Amino acid sequence: MDTITLTTEMIAVLCIIGFTVFLFISEIVRVDLAAIMVMVLLGGLSYLPGLQNLADVTHLFDGFASNAVISIIAVMIIGAGLDKTGLMSKVASMILKYGGSTEKRIIPVISGTVGFISSFLQNVGAAALFVPVVSRISARTEVPMSRLLMPMGFCAILGGTMTMVGSSPLILLNDLIVTANKDLPSNAQMEPFELFAVTPVGASLVLTGILYFVLFGRWVLPNKPSRTNGASGQSMKEYMKRVYGLKADICEVEIPKGNLLVGEALGDICDAHHLYVIGYYHNGNKVFPPVLTNPIETPCRLAILGRRKVIQEMCDTYGLNLLDKLEVFAEDVAATKSGVAELVIPPDSNIIGTTARERRFRATLGISLLAIHRGEETFSHVETQEHESTRIGTIPFQVGDTLVVHTEWESLTRLKDDKNFVIVTSDYPQEELRPHKVGWALVFFLIALGLILFSDVRLSLCLLVGAVGMITTKVLNIDEAYNAVGWNTVFLLASLIPLGQAVQTTGTAEWIAQQVLFLLDGWPIWALQVGVAILATIFTLVMSNVGATVLLVPLAISIALAAGGDPAIFALTVAISTSNSFLIPTHQVNALIMGPGGYKVTDFLRTGGMMTVLFLIVSMVMMNIVF
Repeated sequence: MDTITLTTEMIAVLCIIGFTVFLFISEIVRVDLAAIMVMVLLGGLSYLPGLQNLADVTHLFDGFASNAVISIIAVMIIGAGLDKTGLMSKVASMILKYGGSTEKRIIPVISGTVGFISSFLQNVGAAALFVPVVSRISARTEVPMSRLLMPMGFCAILGGTMTMVGSSPLILLNDLIVTANKDLPSNAQMEPFELFAVTPVGASLVLTGILYFVLFGRWVLPNKPSRTNGASGQSMKEYMKRVYGLKADICEVEIPKGNLLVGEALGDICDAHHLYVIGYYHNGNKVFPPVLTNPIETPCRLAILGRRKVIQEMCDTYGLNLLDKLEVFAEDVAATKSGVAELVIPPDSNIIGTTARERRFRATLGISLLAIHRGEETFSHVETQEHESTRIGTIPFQVGDTLVVHTEWESLTRLKDDKNFVIVTSDYPQEELRPHKVGWALVFFLIALGLILFSDVRLSLCLLVGAVGMITTKVLNIDEAYNAVGWNTVFLLASLIPLGQAVQTTGTAEWIAQQVLFLLDGWPIWALQVGVAILATIFTLVMSNVGATVLLVPLAISIALAAGGDPAIFALTVAISTSNSFLIPTHQVNALIMGPGGYKVTDFLRTGGMMTVLFLIVSMVMMNIVF
C-alpha cells in the first residue's frame, strides 16, 4: 500500500472536523445552525489558494436534494398522513394495552417493534413512523418523551443490522464483494451474504439495546419535560391545582352488574358527593362527556373528577370498584385529545343570566363545566380546603366570567365560531382527524413499502410516491405536509453532507485509515477485526455510513488477506459497524429524534457512549460465533 502524504487540504478538513465536534459538544449554537455554519465555512475556504479542491462549490448544496434527505422529508409526510387518520393513536393504544403504562414495560414493546420493522424498512422510516406513537404514549402515561424516544431511535438503528436490506451499508455490501472478487485469486473469492445471514447478529444487538435501557435507563436516559406548554401540555390535575388551587384527580370507577345505583341519574352522584362525572361507558358505548340526566345502566365504567379520597368513600358506600389506573378512558383524558380550557363570556353573549344546566352544556357543546372564576372568587363543584363546594350548574352567568371547562379539543375547535364565548386557551391541538381517509393512507403506505422491498426504484422516489399519494387523496393537505417536516433535521443532515464528501474526496479518510492500519500492523486477527470495527465507527460519525462502507470495505479485505483472516467477515464487520452511530446526532435517526425529545449533544454522549461499547462487544462476539 502506497504511503499517503498529508496535504494542506487534508489539514483543513481535519481542522473543520475538529471545529464541528467542538460546536456540537459545546452547543454554543444549535446543532442545525452549527451544521449550516460548517457548510458555509467549507464553501468559503474552497475559494482560497491551495484549497480549491476542498469542496466543489457548484455542488455545495446538493445535500438538500440527496437521497437521504428527500427520503426523510417523504417519510415524515407519510407518518403525518397515517397519524392524521388516527391510525397511530390506535397503535399507541394497542401498545399501552399489551405493554402497560410504566417505562420499563413500554420501552421493550416500542423498541422491539421498531427494531423488527427497521429490519425491512429503512431505520429512519421506521423511527419517523413511531415518533407520533411515542408522543401519544408519553401524553397518556406522563412518561417524558425524552425517556422513550432515545430507546426507540437506538433500536431503530440496531434493527437495521437484522437483515441484508435493513440498512444502506448492508444493501451495498454484496455489490462491493462482487467488485472485490474481480481482483482476488480463485482461492480467496467471497460468497455474497444471504438475506438473513446477519439476523443472529442483529437480533442480539437489538436485544442488547432493549436490555440496556430497561436495566440502566433509569440512570442514562435524560429526563426532560415534554415540549408543550399550557393547558394542553399538562394533566388536568396539574393545571387545576396550579391555576385555581383546586385539587382533583381523574379516576375510573366500575359499577358492577345489579348495583343499587341502577336507574339513578348520573348527576345525582355529582350533587351528593361533590364530584364530576366526565365519562360514561356501558356495553361497548362510550359517552364523553355524558348527559347527567341519563340513568345508570350496569355494568358500566365512570370517569370521575374529584378528590381520590372522596371517590373512594363513595365507592365504599355504594359497593363500587375504584381502579388503580385509567383503562377505558385513558385515551380520552390524554393531553393530546382533551384537557382544560378557559372561556370568557363577552358583553353581547346570549348566555348571560342563564345557567349551565339550562344551556345543557354537555349535550349541546360537549364540554364539562369545572369552575367559574369571577373576580377574586372561584366557584367549583369540588370541595377543597380553599373552596366550598357550589352547584355551579345553577349559577347564572355574568359578563366577564371565566368558565373553566374540560373538553375534547375537537369540541373546543367547534366553539371558535360561537359568539357566546371567547376562547382564551390557544395552545391546544387544533387538528381535524380524518378516520375516513385511513384506507387511502394505508394504500399509499403499502405501495411505498412494496416499492422499497420488491423493486429497484430509488428509495427517495418510493417514499415520495407514498407522500404525494396521501396529499392528492386529501389524507392531508399540502400545508399540513409542509408543517409535518422537521426542517431542523433536514438542514442538519443536508449541511453535513458536504463535509462527509470533503473527508472522502480530499483523501483525508484514506490517510486516517492508513495511519490506523500502520498502528495495527502485526496485531492478531481478532484485534485487527476490532480495529476495523472501531475505525468504521469513527468514520460513520463524520461522514455518511455509505461513504464509510465504500471506503473501508476494500481496505478491510486487504487487511484480512494480508493477516490470513476471512475477507468476507472483515467486510461484514465494516458494514455492521457503520450502524454503531450513537455518540452524536449525525445519524439520520438521531437527528430526527433530537428535536421532539429535547435532546442535547451531551445527552447522546452520555447515553450513546455505553451503547457504542456494548455494540462493539456484542457484534464482535456474535460475528465470531456465527461465522
